[in-house]
Amino acid sequence: MNVGGEQQLVKEWHDLLARHAVVYQTLERELKAQHGIGVSEFEALEALACSENTQCRAQDLTDVVHLSQSAASRLIARMERNGLLERAICEADRRGILAVLTEEGRKRHLEAQPTHRSVLARTLRDAG
Repeated sequence: MNVGGEQQLVKEWHDLLARHAVVYQTLERELKAQHGIGVSEFEALEALACSENTQCRAQDLTDVVHLSQSAASRLIARMERNGLLERAICEADRRGILAVLTEEGRKRHLEAQPTHRSVLARTLRDAG
């Protein structure tokens, strides 16, 4: 790769990082202020709300929220303390833990969804 092409590639990478930071920080700020949840909580609620039987393996939430396993475990524990989800044993694999959306979690997701979509529209479409 020539120097000009390499510089353009690095610039595109930095532009992507900057755009991600703007979207993420705006989502975090508005979701916290209006709904008392952060981006990771919202993404976990969204995954549960869209999954079969509003539940999924806790390990699958780790992939959805893009956190380390230990950070995702803390997130799930916090969400359980806040009444947004419950943990249950997976009947198919007794070693597995399921995260199950509660009525409060469903309610919070539905309330926060318009805020989430509005931020995405403003930061991705309007600025894109």
